[in-house]
Amino acid sequence: MTAPSRPPSVDTLARSLSASGLPHPILVDIARAAIDAGDVESAPARADAFRRTLLTPVVNATGVLLHTNLGRAPLAHHQDAAAQTVEFDLASGQRGSRQAAVGQLFARLCGAEAAMVVNNNASAVLLVVAALAAGRDVPVSRGESVEIGGSFRVPEVLQQSGARLVDVGTTNRTRLADYATAIDRSDVDAAIVLKVHPSNYRVEGFVEDTSVADLATLDVPVVADIGSGLIDAHCPWLPGAPPAWLAGEPAAVQTLADGADLVTFSGDKLLGGPQAGIIVGRADLVDPCLRHPLARALRPGGLVLGALQQTALTYLDRRVVADIPFWKMVATPLADLRTRADDIVTAVVDRHPTARVEPSEALPGAGSAPGVTMPSVAVVVDGDVLEPLRRHSPPVIARSRDQRTALDMRAVDPSEDRVVIDALLGPR
Repeated sequence: MTAPSRPPSVDTLARSLSASGLPHPILVDIARAAIDAGDVESAPARADAFRRTLLTPVVNATGVLLHTNLGRAPLAHHQDAAAQTVEFDLASGQRGSRQAAVGQLFARLCGAEAAMVVNNNASAVLLVVAALAAGRDVPVSRGESVEIGGSFRVPEVLQQSGARLVDVGTTNRTRLADYATAIDRSDVDAAIVLKVHPSNYRVEGFVEDTSVADLATLDVPVVADIGSGLIDAHCPWLPGAPPAWLAGEPAAVQTLADGADLVTFSGDKLLGGPQAGIIVGRADLVDPCLRHPLARALRPGGLVLGALQQTALTYLDRRVVADIPFWKMVATPLADLRTRADDIVTAVVDRHPTARVEPSEALPGAGSAPGVTMPSVAVVVDGDVLEPLRRHSPPVIARSRDQRTALDMRAVDPSEDRVVIDALLGPR
């Protein structure tokens, strides 16, 4: 009888997987697992499966421009491996504030006295309430006491901040008189009024809410969490009028002009920058946020500050459509999307005889402008081909329904069209 062949050594098998690009210690783990399972031949597949668990660039053909699962706003940012003045004042030669550089730019951009940055908008709300209202009361409309993704609940944020939530009005109707009555109660010590943009849902029908302008007539500061990070409702960086789908979306410039004392918003949504939370408004209210102990725990690092600085400078230079991918997607004419989609269909029709171009509706995404869409164009093929599209390198993420797969073109950069074609054609 022929003796069974011995499996390769762990090191030999690991070295045979080097083309995967994974570090050798990871390949050793994979080789050992394959040998232990008595399935040496599975090692390459195991290495590929592990590689696909890592953060991977993908083509977003879902039609959701700010896709939370895909990192929200796409952003290209590079900085050299060099020391930078994160907390150094060049004028004095002394230690400076990491908030100074970016803070002054966002204050200028929003028409505010001061600004600061933390690591996301939930942190911004938490810090503001902790710094201004710990141990005191914060009136919030019942219609705005919401959960916005990732279990971010307004009541729980207030609880963690040390403030006390005072429910105002009802779920569908809250008037200025409801706030005034709550503030005047003998058992209420209102430090601020918090207005929260619901972001990812909308109540319609028999509804009423109180504007920031009306809230500004009260005797306590108004903090407005506008969520999505639209800087200016007039969108001066776009040619022509603002897009119709932005109607009703709160913007920082107008919210401050209406009388909000502080405004908080995200950096990686409609702003189109990195994940961050931005606080803008009165200097005497930003200052206690800067000095609060939580500010250090929530502060961003140099990479985020550098990316935010570049984003702010891009807005101030009016280079938004050219340099910020989200707004480039928004501004792309429908005719251009259709031309590109036609070219993709022509390239893949032999492999997918049912390939065609159809009208589509893209979404801003990430809780921005809930319930609204923008016109787009999709490449559609019969059948569910999501899995082979994901297996392509780089993966293409699309959507499928009723045995038809649609690849929306609005979030696909023109440089990625060839990737979409190759993914649809499959292995050769």
